[in-house]
Amino acid sequence: MFAHARGPALLFACLIAGVLAHRVSAQQPLPPASGARMLLLPRRIVSGERATLAVLDVNGRLTPGVTVNFSNGDRLTTDATGRALFVAPLNPGVIFGSIAGRTERVATAILSPGEAAAAEIQVSSAPQVASLTDRFEFFGRSFCGDADANRVTIAGQPAIVLASSPTSLVVLPPQDLRPGPAPVGVSCAKRQSPPFSITLVGLELEASSLPLKTGERRALSVRVRGTTAKIALEARNLAPEIAELSGGNPLRASSSGGAENFARFEVVGRKNGSFRISIRLVPSLGRPQ
Repeated sequence: MFAHARGPALLFACLIAGVLAHRVSAQQPLPPASGARMLLLPRRIVSGERATLAVLDVNGRLTPGVTVNFSNGDRLTTDATGRALFVAPLNPGVIFGSIAGRTERVATAILSPGEAAAAEIQVSSAPQVASLTDRFEFFGRSFCGDADANRVTIAGQPAIVLASSPTSLVVLPPQDLRPGPAPVGVSCAKRQSPPFSITLVGLELEASSLPLKTGERRALSVRVRGTTAKIALEARNLAPEIAELSGGNPLRASSSGGAENFARFEVVGRKNGSFRISIRLVPSLGRPQ
């Protein structure tokens, strides 16, 4: 399997809505390891058990041939799928992973086997709301550490498991789903979780696509489809030399709720050019419904 990410969120002026991924043909060129930018590491792994990490490039594609360094001295390289299977260290605690040549570090907690033991798959926490086009993570017990050994379905369609451990799965929804409530199923090695439901939402940006001028103020409206509830969104300025995000960077805002469910942000031009703002859903975990 090779996957391409549909983006790190709702991104303007290049419109993207999540760290997306879809299967691509073998004829498409593989992304170079030099473009690696994001490490997806399960936030919980289990001492002595297998786990899978993934690396995305600047365009959100799973990236092979990338070296990942751990704070305990371990090192590994992503395979042709842009992921890597590894065995968690034996000592419980916290360990950090980073892409070689980059300073950003990702933490994961190493649990003892007793904290993760279960005869059947149990999902203990999952997002109440998730984006149609962004990855989300949920936690539990008795998942498979090998990502491809897990089967996750959303509204009856197979999702892509990007990263995994016995206690954590990072999942990308299948394409072409409709916004609204959707049942989720998880199975691995003949074990199956009780089904639960999440609400999938679509994010649509409404703003002018013209280049920004110095001193110009421009409103960005994000329409939320799939729920009338208020949801939290986070905007991040990816081109601060071109524009300033009013209120801070990053900036969180709540949508209005209701039938016309909008969140609004504003940018101010610092110099002429095309600005880049990513907007993504802020995850809120709870007991699965």
